[in-house]
Amino acid sequence: MGFLQGKRALIVGVASNRSIAWGIAEAMHRQGAELAFTYQTEKLKSRVDQIAEQTGSDIVLPLDVSYDDQITGAFDALAERWDGLDILVHAVAYAPREQIQGDYMDVVDREGFRIAHDISSYSFAALGKAARPLMKGRNGALLTLSYLGALRALPGYNVMGLAKASLEANVRYMANSLGPEGTRVNGISAGPIKTLAAAGIGNFRRILDHITQTAPLRRTITTEEVGNVAAFLCSDLASGVTGEITYVDSGYSILGIPEL
Repeated sequence: MGFLQGKRALIVGVASNRSIAWGIAEAMHRQGAELAFTYQTEKLKSRVDQIAEQTGSDIVLPLDVSYDDQITGAFDALAERWDGLDILVHAVAYAPREQIQGDYMDVVDREGFRIAHDISSYSFAALGKAARPLMKGRNGALLTLSYLGALRALPGYNVMGLAKASLEANVRYMANSLGPEGTRVNGISAGPIKTLAAAGIGNFRRILDHITQTAPLRRTITTEEVGNVAAFLCSDLASGVTGEITYVDSGYSILGIPEL
């Protein structure tokens, strides 16, 4: 019996079986959790339906986190199927493509800044707020995904770095707010992984090579490894952990100057 047996988890943001969100869903399924999924657009629905089927789930709900009525509608629909929710996974991030190309000061603008923060950070608080009634009294867990660009200036990451910094602060404030209700809030800062979402990042192959050459473990990580840590953090095994950002990055984040 897995350590998530009897737990119910909503995965927001899975879009393919090459994503970190899918790695998390797989790990939670292996550990016995019952899963539900959301999809952003009708174009993605059939893909998410197939992903849900692989985990024995038939709950696939429409949800674009940029609309409050869709957030409310998704949780209303979930409440018709489940009488409670134990785990919410937030795997949502977005910035307009032109905002993550070139030099930060050359490309940043007001609208791009707003969109990145709204979708990548505010949506976590909005989902947590909407999930609150279903999670009440269940000692549940919320989890989101960050990246090293929240703390360090990385070429081309630009406004997404600021949005991830906001998201990590969000984790701490949400943890403080929801803690008295027994709900924990944590984040995972994953190292770079060859996913579909990473395909649009310039020089991504060079980034992976750099990690392989310099990280303490001398390799990149996998979605399975991130999924395993996510499953642990959302389980009762981590009942004393909240407000934390856990790094799953082969140790890259501990480095100062790589070996010369």
